Parts: sequence; C-alpha cells; structure tokens
Amino acid sequence: MVFEPPKRLVRALGETAPDGDDWLEGLPVAAQRAVALRELTVERVQVPGGRSSLVVLVRAADGTPAVLKLAPGRARPEAERAALAHWAGRGAVQLLEPFSAEGVLLLERLHPDVSVRSLPEAKALLEAAGTLRRLWVEPPAGFPFETVAERTGRQTEAMRARAQAAPEVAPLVDVALAAREELLAAPPEHRLLHGTFRQSKVLAGERMPWLAVGPDPVVGECAFDLARLVRDRVEDLIAQPSGAATTRRRVKRLAESLDVDQERLRGWTLFRAVESGVRAGRVGRPRDAELLLEFASWL
Repeated sequence: MVFEPPKRLVRALGETAPDGDDWLEGLPVAAQRAVALRELTVERVQVPGGRSSLVVLVRAADGTPAVLKLAPGRARPEAERAALAHWAGRGAVQLLEPFSAEGVLLLERLHPDVSVRSLPEAKALLEAAGTLRRLWVEPPAGFPFETVAERTGRQTEAMRARAQAAPEVAPLVDVALAAREELLAAPPEHRLLHGTFRQSKVLAGERMPWLAVGPDPVVGECAFDLARLVRDRVEDLIAQPSGAATTRRRVKRLAESLDVDQERLRGWTLFRAVESGVRAGRVGRPRDAELLLEFASWL
C-alpha cells in the first residue's frame, strides 16, 4: 500500500516545518516499515486525519483492530506515549505497545469518525468535560513533560514578535501576556494535562462511551487545559449575535462543573485564544486569526 499523507497533514506541517525538514518525504517508507515490523494488516489511512501525524487503521496479526500513528519529533510523540502509559486507558485511548520505534504509536481502535462534536452543543460540552476530569491526575515522578510555564514561555516570544510586525494585534497581546504573568504567579495545582483538548479529541469507544486521543501533554493547572474547550465551535459563537454573552456563560458553566476558578479559566482562555490567533496570522490563515482574536476580545 502507498501511504500518501492526507492534504490536511501536508498543509499543517508545511506551516511549521523547519528548513530542511524531510519527515514527510520519508513518511511512506517509515509507515511501510512500521506495518511490516508489527505484521499488521492495513485497512486505510484516516482522512482527513490530524494536523500533526499520519493515522492508519490497521489490524494486528490476531485480527485485533488498532491504530498506527506516526508523528514527527516536533509533535512530541514520546511525550504522548508517556502520558498515555500513565493514564493506562483511564479516560484516554489505550496504548497497545509501550515501547516501539521513536515517533510510532500503536493504539486501541476507537470510532475515528464519531467524536463528541457530533452531539448537540450542550451535551457535547458535558461529555467532553467529564472525559477531561478523568485525565487530571498527578504526573509521574520525574515526568518528561513541559510545564505550562515553559510552554507558554516559548509562545510569548512568538507573540511579542508578531505584535511588533502587526501593531494592530499588540493591545490584545499585551493583555494576554499580562494575564499569563498574573496566572503563573500562584498556580493552584500541579496536574498532568491533555494539553490540546477539544471536542474533536474525544472519540466514541467500546471500553467507555468516550475516550480522549491526541494529547500534547503538559503539567500545570487544570484551568489551562479547560481553556481550549471554552472556545470550541468558535465559528458558531462568532456567528451568534449573543456570542459574547454565550462565551461568558460557557466559562461560568464549565468552571462550576469542574471546580475550576472562573477568573483563572477566563484568563487562560484569553491567553490561549490570543496565542492561537497570533499564530494563525503568522502562518497565513487570516480568517482563523480574525475569528480567534475577536473571540479573545470578548474576554
């Protein structure tokens, strides 16, 4: 089988690939090698798939359905492996192969085309929040993960550079950076977080109704993790005349349902929306940047 990467993956990695990166060029051969080594039977490449990895639906030698995932080093696949091993299937997809080649994960097969995003909005938020709560555990000793302070520290450098190049975003960037400084002054907890949690990252399963996939794990406070969920379906929020009020109600409802401080959730939601909006503008996605920065302005 020819493992042609989906267009969505090619486009997304093209936005972030450093000069000289040849991971996509070597992907077909790497996928063939991973399949042969594990004696897997390939069903199909998942399309449109993710933005940071190739996902292949396969069957093990004994017929067990599984997922083979290949990701470049900059997507931190070894951190994902460590987080999935620590969660051991509690709220997240099960890791089927604890140790394997760098950048290759063999995972429990969920229903790849059924996420909580397919549910009505209120129900989707409820199910997603319940899944997220199960992931917030103590990190393992000597954890190999970034902290929230480290990750957001890297992001602030790019945000400041963008604000200099595009002065119209500078006021929002200043507010977001000030919020980060205040939030990091007294973090209330130290938990293992999913890192990139949203409705599309929660898929239907057999062991449990819903399980999280695709973490980019980080260690810090729960409000940071929940902040990404607040802006889910941002296009729908922006299209509503009452979008700003709906967003504020969503912050309140999610904070109360997961015992998270409402002001800290608002602050991290603001920071993460501005960071994502600035990044979208930097890589040539002006429509996404506009939506995210308008959303951030409501906070």
